[in-house]
Amino acid sequence: MLSVPAPTAAPATPFPLAALKPQTLTSLPLMWRRIPARRLASALLFSSPLPRAVAPQVPPLERRLLPAAPGLLPPPRPSRWQQDPRWFAASSAAAEAVSSEEAEELAHEIVRAQPNQNQPQLPVEEHQTSGREHRGRHQWSRRGHQTQVAAEEHGMTYHKYASLRRRQIRVETEAWEQAAKEYRELLADMCEQKLAPNLPYIKSLFLGWFEPLRDQIASEQELVADRGSRASHGPYFNMLPADMMAVITMHKLMGLLMTGSGDGSVRVIQAACQIGEAIEHEVRIHRFLEKTRKKSNKETENEEEIGDSEIGKEQQRLRKKVTDLMKKQKLRQVRKIVKNQDDSRPWGQDAHAKVGSRLIELFIETAHIQPPASQSSDGLPDIRPAFRHEMRTVPKDQQRNSRRYGVIKCDPLVRQGLDRTAKHMVIPYMPMLIPPLCWTGYDKGAHLFLPSYVMRTHGARQQREAVKRAPREQMQSVFEALNTLGSTKWRVNKRVLSIVDRIWSSGGRLADLVDRTDVSLPEKPDTEDDTVLKKWRWHMRSVKKENSERHSQRCDVELKLAVARKMKDEEGFYYPHNLDFRGRAYPMHPYLNHLGSDLCRGVLEFAEGRPLGESGLRWLKIHLANLYAGGVDKLSYDGRIAFAESHLEEIFDSADMPLEGKRWWLGAEDPFQCLAVCMNLTEALRSSSPETTISHIPVHQDGSCNGLQHYAALGRDKLGAIAVNLVAGEKPADVYSGIAARVVEIMRRDSQKDPSTDPDAARARLILDQVDRKLVKQTVMTSVYGVTYVGAREQIKRRLKERGVIADDAELFGASCYAAKVTLTALGEMFQAARSIMNWLGDCAKVIACENEPVKWTTPLGLPVVQPYRKLGRHLIKTSLQVLTLQRETDKVMVKRQRTAFPPNFVHSLDGSHMMMTAVACKKQGLNFAGVHDSYWTHACDVDTMNKILRDKFVELYDTPILENLLESFEKSFPKLKFPPLPERGDFDMKDVLDSPYFFN
Repeated sequence: MLSVPAPTAAPATPFPLAALKPQTLTSLPLMWRRIPARRLASALLFSSPLPRAVAPQVPPLERRLLPAAPGLLPPPRPSRWQQDPRWFAASSAAAEAVSSEEAEELAHEIVRAQPNQNQPQLPVEEHQTSGREHRGRHQWSRRGHQTQVAAEEHGMTYHKYASLRRRQIRVETEAWEQAAKEYRELLADMCEQKLAPNLPYIKSLFLGWFEPLRDQIASEQELVADRGSRASHGPYFNMLPADMMAVITMHKLMGLLMTGSGDGSVRVIQAACQIGEAIEHEVRIHRFLEKTRKKSNKETENEEEIGDSEIGKEQQRLRKKVTDLMKKQKLRQVRKIVKNQDDSRPWGQDAHAKVGSRLIELFIETAHIQPPASQSSDGLPDIRPAFRHEMRTVPKDQQRNSRRYGVIKCDPLVRQGLDRTAKHMVIPYMPMLIPPLCWTGYDKGAHLFLPSYVMRTHGARQQREAVKRAPREQMQSVFEALNTLGSTKWRVNKRVLSIVDRIWSSGGRLADLVDRTDVSLPEKPDTEDDTVLKKWRWHMRSVKKENSERHSQRCDVELKLAVARKMKDEEGFYYPHNLDFRGRAYPMHPYLNHLGSDLCRGVLEFAEGRPLGESGLRWLKIHLANLYAGGVDKLSYDGRIAFAESHLEEIFDSADMPLEGKRWWLGAEDPFQCLAVCMNLTEALRSSSPETTISHIPVHQDGSCNGLQHYAALGRDKLGAIAVNLVAGEKPADVYSGIAARVVEIMRRDSQKDPSTDPDAARARLILDQVDRKLVKQTVMTSVYGVTYVGAREQIKRRLKERGVIADDAELFGASCYAAKVTLTALGEMFQAARSIMNWLGDCAKVIACENEPVKWTTPLGLPVVQPYRKLGRHLIKTSLQVLTLQRETDKVMVKRQRTAFPPNFVHSLDGSHMMMTAVACKKQGLNFAGVHDSYWTHACDVDTMNKILRDKFVELYDTPILENLLESFEKSFPKLKFPPLPERGDFDMKDVLDSPYFFN
């Protein structure tokens, strides 16, 4: 907190403010008397003594703010703003628009920028002040210095950084308010012009719903304000203006309908809690803004009364008031208020549900829709509710606690417009325009105003408390890694986005984009034949399911494109990151991020470009082959480079005429990313100096079945290490092909047996020709994460069904059972060490869970992890809409879930640690880095450096006795329990990883 006390002896100035007579002040132009409080605050503080003993003299306050009054002041020396009026206009406008902290930094910058040549220096003794004053002024200048350092660190000028931060503050604090303001203005235009504005369909619906909902909320606010009111939502209902509550309710509910199941419905409990939570977040921001506005007005009134007594004393008192005001308005203080550290208690889930339910109920009562056809007919208009509340029954196989649940379902007309709604939605958690705040605690970091938490605990109390209690020193490496991931600057690849827009506007269907039209519903056959009708009903269900899935996918694409279009003209933006409970890092923005689909990855690129260099050009060709895939990505590096060089004509054609040419890029497994690389590679190869071509493309290095790599390292398993590329080879080993080959061997042996005595013989003969890499891949991947026999059976059954070779359902089921059994057998043979470690981890978890304790451990980076699996109890809340059932943790742990989830969760915590260690090391080497769990990204020219770092960090991670440390922590936490001994391990030398070219490739 800054502390700038009023000076005991003001520095000698030619014409101090105290010399002005009251009547003179009133005779001056209104500029002085009506100057905004923030600008006055900045100006007064500018006139404070400078913190250094010898410093350039700053023109006094009246010389920079007041025009010379005739007969009062001698003609002053022309100041900088008088020589160039734009300088004063810009600085005064900035002072008026920014927060007090920004004004403070602006003050520092203006003082710093004053020319010191040809100016007399003040005597040293005039700057001899008390230690307290000196410390206060030092603190004052330090903040501006810190901002200057931050701006330079990210390659920006001071004013550019300050400008972007002001925009970021507006994005976070004014999104809902701006939407409400827009609706008010549109309504005013409609009233004045007596006509509806030319708006998109959905936006016109929003506008039609806004006024009735706002008025109904206002009426409800009057009712609950009555002292006799006993409404359970009453205490929370008057904390926001009605128009903002209306906008939040409309947009949040529509957003949930867009991202829901696709049938135009959302569960009441989900909608009510999310709307209530959004209202609480906005209340905290609104309370802060109102508080600072009131203070500014009060201070302005006080300032206008200056001159009614001794001006000298008033000036000192005013200076102190201004200093206090600046202290209270600092962004650090604001963050504490907004992030639940103010004097108000969090609302809690019950309050969220009650407030949200009442708002949904009011919305249902006031929102109506009219089909376009009936708007011009002569009869009565067909006006019907846009939303309705209905109860549904949980299917018997899914029933656990409750059998019925409530949903909000929208009218089909509304649903038809949902997939065009994204561009009109308010999305609070957008990518940031400035680097995120550094993480320093559980809820301290990332966004400036929006609530930000370092871990997504999803209500798991013990996990949340464990992270909060962890010493900051212990969490420092985790914070540093998240700060590194958040500091990577991104931008939109406009060329790729324009191609996406063209495909989407033409109906989709290309490059894995969903078809924008629905499948036509089959007509009901004119027959009484039950067999035909049954077939029609089955066909109708499948078509409706397909249309529902298409609808969900269209909404998803629209949300991604809405963010991309909004950010496309930004020079760059950032993704603040946080963790899941296992320690894996994720971007906090949910829609357009690099963890997303090929569409997201294709339209995103690094904002900073770097010359390719010789190695970068080589890696760009390898990256193209990896993205094209189809088996090419399993070749050696030389084979992949040869693939790219043999398709240069197609690459150039893809870059020049993506949609008019041969469309070679559409055959890639990741088409939009492939197109982006085609464009960059074309530019480089056509250049006279390809190595100097600037590239913004992130080049990926992916682990080879990364979960099994970690198990092989834990068990020092030589056979497993070879299978997953921990050992050097001429080309990458493909574990999926290896498992498939072993499965074929077993099935071929079984097929030679007598089918009359061994039923497996017939099944082996039936599917022997169907066994390939793709059939077993999903089961091998998920084996690391504890896939069960039933899970493996269903995975293989889906693959076989896609191929349509086995028509009979009974035969298909039997063949799937047999294939799953053989695949798991082959996995056990090839990865015995991995299986023994998985079993040991599960046994340890069972010992702990049987004591009704959750499994806890600390990751190698110091992150405390608590498995959240507890039995859930029911908590009923009576709301105005319905009785809601909230699930809450009980004191009983789920023993089976604790046991089965521990092995995969533990391995996830290790791969998260490896990624974060690599991120920090890359940052120190000056690399741009992005990570997607087991896929590491950097510029093409830096891939060789990153490859060395990630191998070094993997070896460093496993140089520590991870399993021994884990067992020791268990025995220390539960000294009375008996844990199984550590599994036997092999003699694999971890240093072999350093020389393995295909470990990550």
